[in-house]
Amino acid sequence: MRFAKLICSLFLLALGTLTLPAQSQAQVAIGVSVRIGPPLLPVYEQPLCPGEGYIWTPGYWAYSDDGYFWVPGTWVLPPEEGLLWTPGYWAWQDDAYIWYSGYWGPVVGFYGGINYGFGYPGTGFYGGYWRDHRYFYNRNVNNVNINIVHNTYNTTVVQNTTFNRVSFNGGSGGTTARPTPVEINASRQHRVAMTSEQVQHQHTAATNRNLFASANHGRPDVTATSRPSEFSKRGAAPTLRNENSNRPPDNRNNDRVETNRGENRPPPNADRANPALMEKQQREQEKIRQQQDSERQRMQQKQAQEQQKLERRNTDAQHNQALQQRHQQQSQELQQKHDQQAQKLQQRQDKEAQSKPQKPEHPPHN
Repeated sequence: MRFAKLICSLFLLALGTLTLPAQSQAQVAIGVSVRIGPPLLPVYEQPLCPGEGYIWTPGYWAYSDDGYFWVPGTWVLPPEEGLLWTPGYWAWQDDAYIWYSGYWGPVVGFYGGINYGFGYPGTGFYGGYWRDHRYFYNRNVNNVNINIVHNTYNTTVVQNTTFNRVSFNGGSGGTTARPTPVEINASRQHRVAMTSEQVQHQHTAATNRNLFASANHGRPDVTATSRPSEFSKRGAAPTLRNENSNRPPDNRNNDRVETNRGENRPPPNADRANPALMEKQQREQEKIRQQQDSERQRMQQKQAQEQQKLERRNTDAQHNQALQQRHQQQSQELQQKHDQQAQKLQQRQDKEAQSKPQKPEHPPHN
């Protein structure tokens, strides 16, 4: 008996599912049901952004009759100005793994709590934003050439969860994230399916035998590209480390992205830091995370109550859109506040780390 059943074509249904009403989860399953979970996410560096306006779309494991295959991350031009990419994700549901397709929208919604890296830590998006018809890049998580891309800023992304490479939600070993009211509302806003370039990018990956997990054992030769479908051209990124796909995820507690070179892994010196200092800084980070989570939850609860109240009144679409815009502005303002708090904490901790020398890896010889 086959372990998987394809209800219909992955490529064709991906274009039509976004017209369906929102379900309990923030995205809609596209008809792929698999009994075996996807491999771990490979570790890789982000290729250089080819120019202004391109937005990073993380790599992911897709499925065909021949099993899982890796679709490399790539830089993509959005279908419309002002749109951001919500990545797709696998979720355990009804005794099988179901694929929930990604989509373009004015805000980033739920993507399963999967840490895709490069500004997608599992919840929210910290890679960039639109302003005055221009897209601005966070250089701390994006690999951009500032001589070519001038719309940049720097915001430290403090990774508050244990770093791992789990690629699915729910089930045994999957993430436990659930969509928040704000993320559910994001799925109800204007959405656009992946572009024709993205569809072709996935189709091209499906024709490359080296990208199938059965051939690469979870370590594809090409993990990311500068542009869609450019797997063999300059700018394609290989897997960084030779790791067994069945090996448990790395347990790193400190995942700040501090360089201009975007990566979906912790900084290389994370394990060599002063353990006592790292523990102290982790307590500080956890404290501010709890404060921010509490503040975010209060805002989300208030927004959900306002949304329910508006729905009971059966108001028109104009009033509903105005409320959504106000909620979006509130969320952005709160996120900016939290970003500033995290940046100040990061700066203070960096100064503290520089003032306290790290312990040597080996004791000195007498």
